[in-house]
Amino acid sequence: MRAPLFAADLAARAATTLDPETAHRLTIRMLKTGLGPKACIRDNSLAVSVAGIDFSNPLGLAAGFDKDAEVPNAVLDLGFGFVEVGAVTPRPQFGNSRPRVFRLWKDDAVINRYGFNNDGLDAIARRLKRRRRKGVVGVNLGANKDSDDRIADYEKGVRGLAGLVDFYTVNISSPNTPGLRALQGKDALAGLMTRVLAARDDAAAGTPVFLKIAPDLTDEDKTDIADVVKDLTLDGLIVSNTTITRPDTLKSARINEAGGLSGRPLFALSTELLREFSRALGPETPLIGVGGVASPRDAYEKILAGASLVQLYTAMVYEGPGLPARILRALPDMLRADGFESVADAVGAEHR
Repeated sequence: MRAPLFAADLAARAATTLDPETAHRLTIRMLKTGLGPKACIRDNSLAVSVAGIDFSNPLGLAAGFDKDAEVPNAVLDLGFGFVEVGAVTPRPQFGNSRPRVFRLWKDDAVINRYGFNNDGLDAIARRLKRRRRKGVVGVNLGANKDSDDRIADYEKGVRGLAGLVDFYTVNISSPNTPGLRALQGKDALAGLMTRVLAARDDAAAGTPVFLKIAPDLTDEDKTDIADVVKDLTLDGLIVSNTTITRPDTLKSARINEAGGLSGRPLFALSTELLREFSRALGPETPLIGVGGVASPRDAYEKILAGASLVQLYTAMVYEGPGLPARILRALPDMLRADGFESVADAVGAEHR
């Protein structure tokens, strides 16, 4: 198993000599051929149940990689316990003009301003219908940039993908669609999620709905979001999306490009926000930690801070597709070293 993973990592690193978006498309094509690496990491300590879904392990691939649901099964074969496709909008959308993604080599980071580019709801639903069902696959829902009713766009996503996915993520935290983050305000968020949950109950009863939030929140924002999550009993909170801030520690060129920053510089910010919501919401609301995860230690810190599940994406640009297997091989020993029998035992342990 290790040799193919090593070869795939070398190929992935070679692809970084290409334009980032071109390299991404080539990676998707490689996975479509079925030649991607395959890892089967089985350890009972890694199994976790969240929002009624049984995950073989807590590590998932975040939205943004498989935007159009072209390779969810191939991604699961990398070792991930789940994959989130999308973001999906009702109508096809080109997104922002290229170039729109930039590697920050010295910072293990990326800035993107894609703008929800995707093939649209109908095309993605057709792909998911044809998929041989395996593993846990969720969808990240977005709104079209020129939509007159963005809440209706999320309702359309829920209805159009009913029965085809294991969970929905409501993404109102991308910085690349003007005005989208305004839906994080208390009244707007309550109205949005009430309608989304009603659409879910009507079209796909029992399918969990997660909310993905931005890391760039005021204290008032955090209180408002926590209140809505508790009042509506949401199934989970994903913490967090990319940041529009630029830490003083950044060393790379092009740090002033517009868009969301992801990767290593996001880790501290997103993990601290995770801690805050873990304390505010308690164990009743599952949290999914994402932002800057690039190693077993990073994933473990998210779990200790309150995450029942962990997602990554940007680190694979630099570490290659063997990264999930490396993380999952190391996690059981880290759990046992601290006296935990399972991931569930370790969730939020630093608060206890």
